[in-house]
Amino acid sequence: AMAILKKAAALTNCELGKLPEDKAQLIIEAATEVIEGQLDGNFPLRVWMTGSGTQCNMNVNEVIANRAIELAGGVMGSKKPIHPNDHVNMSQSSNDTFPTAMHIASAVALHEGLMPKVKKMRDALEEKAKAWDNIAKIGRTHLQDAVPLTLGQEFSGYVAQLDANLARIDSVLPGLYELAIGGTAVGTGLNAGKGFAEKAAEHIAKLTGLPFVSAPNKFAALAAHDDMVMASGALKTLGCSLLKIANDIRFLGCGPRCGFGELKLPSNEPGSSIMPGKVNPTQCEAMTMAATQVMGYDSAIAFAGAQGHFELNTFKPMIVFNLLQSVHLLADSCNNFTDFLLKGLEPNREKIQYFLEQSLMLVTALSPIIGYDKAAEVAHHASEKNLTLKAACLELGYVSATEFDQIVDPYRMAYPFD
Repeated sequence: AMAILKKAAALTNCELGKLPEDKAQLIIEAATEVIEGQLDGNFPLRVWMTGSGTQCNMNVNEVIANRAIELAGGVMGSKKPIHPNDHVNMSQSSNDTFPTAMHIASAVALHEGLMPKVKKMRDALEEKAKAWDNIAKIGRTHLQDAVPLTLGQEFSGYVAQLDANLARIDSVLPGLYELAIGGTAVGTGLNAGKGFAEKAAEHIAKLTGLPFVSAPNKFAALAAHDDMVMASGALKTLGCSLLKIANDIRFLGCGPRCGFGELKLPSNEPGSSIMPGKVNPTQCEAMTMAATQVMGYDSAIAFAGAQGHFELNTFKPMIVFNLLQSVHLLADSCNNFTDFLLKGLEPNREKIQYFLEQSLMLVTALSPIIGYDKAAEVAHHASEKNLTLKAACLELGYVSATEFDQIVDPYRMAYPFD
């Protein structure tokens, strides 16, 4: 992201007549090599540095400058014909380049890294929802038996959650598309040529294929990172959704004989070093840990985002590091969850049917016919006498067998308006 910015800055400074074309071309060529990963070994810095990212900015300036010198046949370290500050960092400050790179990296990671993986998981869930819509099962509220729904309906809820998360992520992108470049040290644009901010943003947009623009207020762009905090919030919300989905699936798959066992989880590896044949919900547990970690990253980002003192927030490296970690964790989790769990996930129809027949909450369908109190009496009678609902209803004489079968139809209860 920093190299994309340096390339855009060289193009812009050349267009504005501030940087000779031969020097600009050397910088552009060197920056392109950085973008392509050819010079990765020259970036030894870690995230823990000055809060403006100055060391990172200068690391990039020096690598590009020295590679440009090398391309020109000069002596590395001589600062001739390319100077890291005078030429590579022309019209810029660490205070506006680093937040610009933060937005570029985050927007690209969300758009190209995370969203396709979430969409992949969403589509896999939708496929299951459609395939399993004819499987009536017992619902559960408060972890207790409730009225029926279909397995497809249950999974359609997960699809809707991911649709909403994709929309939320999409909604934070416009804020990330606004770039701080051109604000220089405190937001005034001192030492940047007129029009530099807008032209540089245009070049960044062309280089990335994303609609980046110059931030309308550079003071906020340097001193606050509300858009990064907002983006992190969207990632945290996605983490919450993924944790719920993963937990539901692992609970529904618990067993196989002494738990719910309504879903058959695929076996990807031995589940236990001591218990032969055990299948563990590995992908579910990996997903829940990743989601929990993302919530922690969000807490750190929220605190760091509030640390904009006067004209500069000095928690920038930590903010972007944590956000990119969240993106990578969520993307990998969604991808692996889809490939190694969802694709091999199957319903246990026999177990689902067994629970459906045993549930006392099917009595809810009788309530409009015989009244709440009598329906409750049927449920209690069935529980106390260890009878089926049908047997209890017949024993109490409230409806006939034919009437019971017509009224207490789990699939019709799941679709009461069809």
